[in-house]
Amino acid sequence: MLRPHPAVLRRLVEDYEASKAAEKTAHGSAPSPRAQDLAYTLCVSTGTRDVRLALETARRWLATTATAAERGQLTGATSGAE
Repeated sequence: MLRPHPAVLRRLVEDYEASKAAEKTAHGSAPSPRAQDLAYTLCVSTGTRDVRLALETARRWLATTATAAERGQLTGATSGAE
């Protein structure tokens, strides 16, 4: 399965959480169209059908990416001759 770029995924998670927080402060009962769009995009990006699972998956992938980066495995360098 293809995975979204970590920066894109991180932004989706942050935007979704900010949208949900704004809904809580506005006392809205129905999800905003923006929150619905972000939830859909998170689900598609993570291959899930539930936004809670999408958020869990995204956080797990982001944690894995951060761990790999700390170990120096994500250098962006390619192998082979140029």
